[in-house]
Amino acid sequence: MKRIEEVTLFYEISKALNEHLELRKALYKVLDILSNSTNMVRGTVFILNPFRNEISIEVAHSLSRSAMEQVKYKVGEGITGKVIQTGRPVAIPKISEEPLFLNRTAARKAKVTDELSFICVPVKKGKQVIGALSVDRPYDEKYPLREGIKLCSVVATMIAQHVINLETINMEKEKLREENKRLRGELENKYRITNIIGNSNKMREVFQMISQVSKSNATVLIRGESGTGKELAANSIHYNSHRQRAPFVKVNCAAIPANLLESELFGHEKGAFTGAQGVKKGRMELADGGTLFLDEIGDLDLELQAKLLRVLEYKVVQRVGGTRDIPVDVRIVAATHQNLQEAVNDGRFRLDLFYRLNVFPIRLPPLRARAGDVPILARHFLSAANQEYGRNQVFGPGALE
Repeated sequence: MKRIEEVTLFYEISKALNEHLELRKALYKVLDILSNSTNMVRGTVFILNPFRNEISIEVAHSLSRSAMEQVKYKVGEGITGKVIQTGRPVAIPKISEEPLFLNRTAARKAKVTDELSFICVPVKKGKQVIGALSVDRPYDEKYPLREGIKLCSVVATMIAQHVINLETINMEKEKLREENKRLRGELENKYRITNIIGNSNKMREVFQMISQVSKSNATVLIRGESGTGKELAANSIHYNSHRQRAPFVKVNCAAIPANLLESELFGHEKGAFTGAQGVKKGRMELADGGTLFLDEIGDLDLELQAKLLRVLEYKVVQRVGGTRDIPVDVRIVAATHQNLQEAVNDGRFRLDLFYRLNVFPIRLPPLRARAGDVPILARHFLSAANQEYGRNQVFGPGALE
């Protein structure tokens, strides 16, 4: 390549990098420029994931996003892995004669007469190798591969900042994924059935029912006095179900004014009422694919009961002020301290909704009905207090009695 052509090439690449704010789009533009200016068949930008010691494709010519996501290399594996491991560029005159060439993308299905050369150079952040740039070009015995390495090395230096930014984004995503995985693990562990304190026969029955219903999609109605652990049971049902990685959304029907509860549950459209300045998804939509926990369901007014019944029957919601049915896949777990059968008899609760909710009833016993669990609970709370305050207190003789 003549000097004036090189200068023009570098100018076009520089302009493309400055024009495009989207990092991947800018790198694709660079690959297009290389292809048009240097007889390149395909180009690829790789990025190293230091958390997994894994190399993945970030942008590539003639390769779909799904295909790119499937291709992974370990450091030191293949030509690209060697370049990233050593930080030294490599040029292969004929890839068909190179045993280290893996062709993992399966994109090179050329005939023998269409022999390709391969150039791969490191992309660096200071002295640290963070990725690689590779290009294919038709084999030409007259083409000096050393010149190709020089040209690609300059381009790699030019795109380095974009690759660094993508690496940073990928690392942040990886951290968020790991943090999300850790938090989900903590939640699943926290709400295991075995973490509900109790060893009495009545609690064993509760554990058995939770274990039985968790694996299904059945609607659950949890009944029990205030303080018996209804929300804890609902958590255990969700986090031991196949929906455990989907949202678990809670609504306390007694804590939200009736005129606001409809919007909270079903969402609203812009302009549906004074103050509705935009579209808002309701808790039903937010729980799509997961579980919606309706605490104190007995306090739901009759109008909202009718709308909830429609959701249970048709699996759709309609936002306040809207006319469109929005499909939702939500499992309902409801809880109440009230006697819903009496509420039905008094006309305060719909009989059809009661039967829809009472598919799998669980009754949580009050502590007075399971006195044998008092010592277990007492030791549990004392252990928690010891851990919080750095103490090592124990119950003295007769204290448990």
